[in-house]
Amino acid sequence: MAWALKLPLADEVIESGLVQDFDASLSGIGQELGAGAYSMSDVLALPIFKQEESSLPPENENKILPFQYVLCAATSPAVKLHDETLTYLNQGQSYEIRMLDNRKIGELPEINGKLVKSIFRVVFHDRRLQYTEHQQLEGWRWNRPGDRILDIDIPMSVGIIDPRANPTQLNTVEFLWDPSKRTSVFIQVHCISTEFTMRKHGGEKGVPFRVQIDTFKENENGEYTEHLHSASCQIKVFKPKGADRKQKTDREKMEKRTPHEKEKYQPSYETTILTECSPWPEITYVNNAPSPGFNSSHSSFSIGEGNGSPNHQPEPPPPIADNLLPTSTPQEAQQWLHRNRFSTFSRLFRNFSGADLLKLTREDVIQICGPADGIRLFNALKGRMVRPRLTIYVCQESQQLRDLQQKHEDRDTVTSTFFVYHAIYLEELTAVELTEKLAQLFSISSQQISQIYKQGPTGIHVLISDEMIQNFQDESCFVLDTMKAETNDSYHIILK
Repeated sequence: MAWALKLPLADEVIESGLVQDFDASLSGIGQELGAGAYSMSDVLALPIFKQEESSLPPENENKILPFQYVLCAATSPAVKLHDETLTYLNQGQSYEIRMLDNRKIGELPEINGKLVKSIFRVVFHDRRLQYTEHQQLEGWRWNRPGDRILDIDIPMSVGIIDPRANPTQLNTVEFLWDPSKRTSVFIQVHCISTEFTMRKHGGEKGVPFRVQIDTFKENENGEYTEHLHSASCQIKVFKPKGADRKQKTDREKMEKRTPHEKEKYQPSYETTILTECSPWPEITYVNNAPSPGFNSSHSSFSIGEGNGSPNHQPEPPPPIADNLLPTSTPQEAQQWLHRNRFSTFSRLFRNFSGADLLKLTREDVIQICGPADGIRLFNALKGRMVRPRLTIYVCQESQQLRDLQQKHEDRDTVTSTFFVYHAIYLEELTAVELTEKLAQLFSISSQQISQIYKQGPTGIHVLISDEMIQNFQDESCFVLDTMKAETNDSYHIILK
């Protein structure tokens, strides 16, 4: 027979008071948690973890995630109880994110003693901006040439291995780490929230971003493609010292509220816990397998045969232009809108034929869809392509080309043989970008290109620099020659 002990009302009140006193006594725990060694049990004991209880579904309240990520920046006190936390960051300042192994005994034994890969992203929080993320980031790139949105402060970071930042993905960084060892990553966000707001009268409210971390383990082929865990948090980025001023302003506003109003808001926690989320869609995985290398028996590689004509491995065809035709029916126009990621406006244009859409002026589209989506839709309707900042043409120097040049010099005759050049389009105008583009052209790894030189006066070899590329004339033509490096299995490329 089971017995239930019912406390008298007075005892219940006493017990409630004791619980409150106990909770209050814990409020200072964790404030002395510095950059030294720490354990998962210490972190889980912090009261900061209470902020996530309201955001988790009931069935997941007791779920222990395999990893925990802690951003060492205080949350805003001006966030309502059931809303997601918001953290203010200063532009360019280094912030620590602690990567914590939260696995239970026996969980995920296949990663014991092995590395995992984490990909960090700074993305838009607002769904409206997510639809135009590519255009927004490209606009930022043009306004801030040579800058990145997200960087890792490598000297301050601990436990990260092989950090990488793709020059074409300004908002993404990645690295390997060992969950059994202490790992802290210091990140820097260089964009500010007001750079993506509409300029009207000044003092516009900045847009929120998300810091998202996706973690993967190795598959059988040694590629980090098997998803383990994803988490994110909401941030706003201000000019230097702006985050501190905003935090102070929010705190002062909360102090002026009545005790009843304060109960509707979350307290400000010293750190921010990233909450579990879905993995980032359309992730481009990096193949860590060795890239096809140079032929060891030759001192050059080929993008064409003989006189530069295409070889037996044709280049991939250019993407097919998906231009809307004036003869398109309303149904075909709807399909075109969906294919080009304008689904949100399909209801607005449900009765528009192709001719109707093509008659819209730029001002009409902006008024209907707003500035960001309107400009994108107008450019898509007109089939406009963004012109690259620099175009150069390259052709591989072959033995046949050398023989023909020698004959021309010896006999002073003109040959009718022509040579096929390949176009390279540059956006960032850097030596790293040129290396990447040449590696793509030759279907090799960029690590196999040691240096790129330009042949100067009297045949000297001048090392290619960012400044030199920025001074190239548009549509310049170069003949490529290769020279084997002395120290390793890589090659130098010479532009003649």
